[in-house]
Amino acid sequence: MAVGLIGAGEMGSALGARLSDGGASVVVALDGRSERSRRRAAEAGLDDVGSLDALLDASEIVLSVVPPGAAREVALEVGARPAAAGVATVDGSISGPPPRRPGTTTLYLSGVRAEEVEALPFAGVERRVVGNRVGLASAVKMCTASVYKGRVAVLAQALRTAHALGVLEPVLDDLAETGLADPARTGTTLGRASAKAWRYVAEMDEIAATQASVGLPPDLFAALAVVYAELAEVAVAEAPEDVPDGVPLAETLTRLAPRADD
Repeated sequence: MAVGLIGAGEMGSALGARLSDGGASVVVALDGRSERSRRRAAEAGLDDVGSLDALLDASEIVLSVVPPGAAREVALEVGARPAAAGVATVDGSISGPPPRRPGTTTLYLSGVRAEEVEALPFAGVERRVVGNRVGLASAVKMCTASVYKGRVAVLAQALRTAHALGVLEPVLDDLAETGLADPARTGTTLGRASAKAWRYVAEMDEIAATQASVGLPPDLFAALAVVYAELAEVAVAEAPEDVPDGVPLAETLTRLAPRADD
């Protein structure tokens, strides 16, 4: 089985590696991509065929693993190619971290041919088909991400405020007692979230739109989009993997301090 992978970022490369582990032949198109993406793909054992056209020609199934803000653009770019004529669309969303360890990541799928993607040999990745209508897998992501990433944004706002007001220690102690913050991990968690915050802006906007579509007020996640946009401006690193384990929380919060107005 030849699988084309669009998006050789942290998540895409890890998924590609799991497919390779399962016996699939995985190709990527890295023309114009960064050296970081090329290194990730090489480390994952993925075969670079250069262009998107070459990827489509070489693939039986194409997976697009890109940030939410880029998904529509990628779909339009792929659909404009003759090689994509007549292909079926399967909706997919990912819950959990990049699948470097078995059992940590779930791939949700929907669409009339979702079972074909479910059958791909994703070694160590759980797959769940949630229906035959495109959009249902994305709906799962909009609901789960609203909790996971919404909680991180709220925690970041609370602890940045506590740090600025000089009450970080009692606030962190209180939150740790209820399991809402781990003193040993929170500095790393917030640092890595800031490195990915630019990706989450469009996702928060999509969550707001999803909630509005069922009659709920969109204001909460529209506001969290603003929070993540501001975190992206003060991010402590270019990429999550650049933030080491065990970074002291106070150090992270100092680096995440709001920038003074010009």
